[in-house]
Amino acid sequence: MSLDAYYLGLNRKHAIFQRGTAQEVRHSVGARVSRPIATERPGWDFDYEALWQFGSFGSANIRAWTMASENGYRLTSVALKPRFSAKVDVSSGDHPKSNPNTLGTFNPLFPKGNYFGVLATTGPGAVNFIDFHPKVDLTFPHSITASFDWIVQWRQSLQDGVYSVPGSLIRAADGSRERFVGHRPGMEVRWQVNPHLWFQGDYGIFYAGRFLKDTQPGRNLNYWALWAGYKF
Repeated sequence: MSLDAYYLGLNRKHAIFQRGTAQEVRHSVGARVSRPIATERPGWDFDYEALWQFGSFGSANIRAWTMASENGYRLTSVALKPRFSAKVDVSSGDHPKSNPNTLGTFNPLFPKGNYFGVLATTGPGAVNFIDFHPKVDLTFPHSITASFDWIVQWRQSLQDGVYSVPGSLIRAADGSRERFVGHRPGMEVRWQVNPHLWFQGDYGIFYAGRFLKDTQPGRNLNYWALWAGYKF
C-alpha cells in the first residue's frame, strides 16, 4: 500500500464561480491511501482520497472539500483477466443563499483532462457533483484490452451549477431544484501492436438528466474518437 499527504496553494486574481468573479486564495490539504491492481494473483485493489480546502474568495471565506473512492477486484486466473471496479466520488458545491459569506465550491485546481476517462468531454467535471462509476476491464490476446463503464452524476448542492472538467461554469443553477445531471455509458478498446505503436477507439453517449433539461438546452451527446500513437 502507499500513502500520500500533500498541500497545494492557489492564488487567482479573477476566479469565476456561480456566485460571481473575485480574487481566489485557496489552500488545499489532502491525503490518499491506495493499493495497486493485482497482476499475478486474484486480489482487491483500492484508492481512497480526501481533501479539505480553505482560504478567501473576495471578501468571503472558502470552505470546500472532496472525497473520492475506488474499489476493484481482478481475477487473474480466468480468461480475459477481468477487473470489476466501482468509484464513488463527492465534491462540495456552493450555498450562496444559506451561507452567503462562505464559498463552498470545490476547486479541482488542475485536473487531468481524462479525470473520468477519455470520454470525460461528454459530461461535467469534478466540481459540485456526486457520482457512481462502475467499470469492467478485460484483457484479450494479442495485447488488446477493452473497458466498459457507466458514470451517473448528480449535483451536490442545488444552489450551485455544473462545471466543466477544467472547472469553469457551464450551466448555472438558475433556481432549478433538480439534482440529477445525467449518465454516460461508454467503451474503450486499445491494441498495443508493439512497444512503440498503439491504436485506440472510444465511444460514449451522455444522456442529459432532469437538471439539464430543466435549465435548457438538455440534449444528449454522442462522442466517438479514434486514436493512434507511436512512442520512440
